[in-house]
Amino acid sequence: MDASAYAFAHGVRQTRATLRVWQRAPGAVAGRWVAGAALAAAGLLGAVLLVAWLDHGYQQVISLQPPFAVGNLRNVLHILASNLLVLALHAMACVAGFIAGSSLPLQARYQSGISRWVHERGARLAIAFVVCATAFSLCTQAYVIGHTLAGVSGFLHVSPALLLLGVLPHAVLELTSLFLPLAAWIIASRKGEWEQLLAATVVTVALAVPMLVVAALIEVYVSPHLFTALTHIHPPIVRRSGGWLVVVR
Repeated sequence: MDASAYAFAHGVRQTRATLRVWQRAPGAVAGRWVAGAALAAAGLLGAVLLVAWLDHGYQQVISLQPPFAVGNLRNVLHILASNLLVLALHAMACVAGFIAGSSLPLQARYQSGISRWVHERGARLAIAFVVCATAFSLCTQAYVIGHTLAGVSGFLHVSPALLLLGVLPHAVLELTSLFLPLAAWIIASRKGEWEQLLAATVVTVALAVPMLVVAALIEVYVSPHLFTALTHIHPPIVRRSGGWLVVVR
């Protein structure tokens, strides 16, 4: 058996063994992931609110779309498709961590030169890459979402905090589910349990998908009513006329 085949077989055995161990206390395992993901979601929402408060002089014209107006099944599918793409990217980071921390070291003895150096230090390189990529992603999301929140807030003359409160029911569930693979990655990497990451990828994705479905349904059918109840205003209707957006209040 060559090095790659051996690493693959070893990974499959470790994944099965990990899943059997987790079956003894699934709540404790999933609870750690959910707690970590919820903490990351809270941090991102806090950063979004801070950006919105610091942003001035920008107005965003909104259209009749969720979460500002009740949508339909097409909106649900669109939101779900976008979130599944993000979930897939986070799951790929989990798989990459498994390869770098568990599979590559097994193949290091069969390598030489730069290739051996990379195989031996795959875990450290993976940690550095995922930390940098995650930090960049979170900072970008915080700025873009916070900037948009500030624009909508200025247009409707409503506090950014009040607007954010209106989207919390779906936002917390959505962000928590999206961060599940990354939470599992961080927990496993801190303990050096790289061989568990492939199993963690499967389980976290299985948990996240139904959560994302529920979050999309809440965003389309529930959040608009909460938004109207909190702000006591109905979102302006935006329609096209001659290539221009016309706001009808």
